[in-house]
Amino acid sequence: MRLRSSVWIWTWVGYAFLTNTCQSGGIASTAPVPFTWKDPVGFPPMLIPSDNPLTQEGVELGRRLFFDPVLSADSTVSCASCHRPEYYFTDGKKVGEGIAGRLGKRSTMSLVNVGYYYSGLFWDGRSPSLEEQAFHPVRDPVEMGLDWDQAARRLRKSPYYQEQFKKAFSLRSADQIDRVWTAKALAQFERTLVSSHAKFDSVMQGLAVFTPQEKRGWTIFFDAAPELPVSECNHCHVDPLFTDLTFQNNGIQQVLPSGRFPDDGRGSHTHNRFDQGKFRVPTLRNIMHTAPYMHDGRLATIDAVLDHYAGGGHPAINLSPNVRRLELSPDDRRDLIAFLHTLTDKHFLHQPQFQNPW
Repeated sequence: MRLRSSVWIWTWVGYAFLTNTCQSGGIASTAPVPFTWKDPVGFPPMLIPSDNPLTQEGVELGRRLFFDPVLSADSTVSCASCHRPEYYFTDGKKVGEGIAGRLGKRSTMSLVNVGYYYSGLFWDGRSPSLEEQAFHPVRDPVEMGLDWDQAARRLRKSPYYQEQFKKAFSLRSADQIDRVWTAKALAQFERTLVSSHAKFDSVMQGLAVFTPQEKRGWTIFFDAAPELPVSECNHCHVDPLFTDLTFQNNGIQQVLPSGRFPDDGRGSHTHNRFDQGKFRVPTLRNIMHTAPYMHDGRLATIDAVLDHYAGGGHPAINLSPNVRRLELSPDDRRDLIAFLHTLTDKHFLHQPQFQNPW
């Protein structure tokens, strides 16, 4: 298989040389420096909002806010508490854990490549953008539990953040710091969390080759040879992102006597009965290091995931047509797992710009 090769570069010509002459609190405000963005080979173009372009100062401010517990009610929980770099920005737990040890009902999704998600964020897709998404965890009583007005007051009182917000957004006064600018900074940092240096990528670019076992697993994953069993994987986990960004009922939940599900997923947001029990198709990039699996973290291992799909899942009127009983031998499963290992991007783990700056 050959990936499409499309490279898009965003730059704001001359933007770095514009200087704001405004003075506030004795701190001169200068225009932020553009963060030149280049999509990885074969990736689609990232949709960066025109009102929140990437800048060096904005991305760095977002990183510091991401790792700072200042946005939680008791100053013990940050975004990074659930989205940890060493777990590819998941947390390794069954469900997310917020302030005072409060447990959510869904697992923490990876933020890797989240800048390419255009069909809504969270497991149920309720947020249309990264900027809007940032509002939710801060005010959620289970997650960070802090009123946004209070969060903004904390940031305004900090001399450090006063200066950094002015640098990132050319604000005239620290009084302008609010949830909107905070969300924009967080979104800028999150858009840089791109994983594209797995062995799979090197093979697609002709820089490496699969082992025989990985190649056979690749063939089964993509249903690319009639003599090998069908896996149905690639219908939902489409390269290069290894998600098609849709919402599907994969049969993981059993329908209740009421006709509803223990967690209605997408249906809890759209209130459409045919969306009940549907969840975002997660990326398979780095999948061997982001257990446990499924929206509620119920499956601890990749073998359990294969068991689920081989069994065909629980029936439902909106069950994905790609979820059905599969005939996979032990060798087939081992080869599929060997291929999934090629989606691991170890390079991503060691990037200093993704680590805790504090």
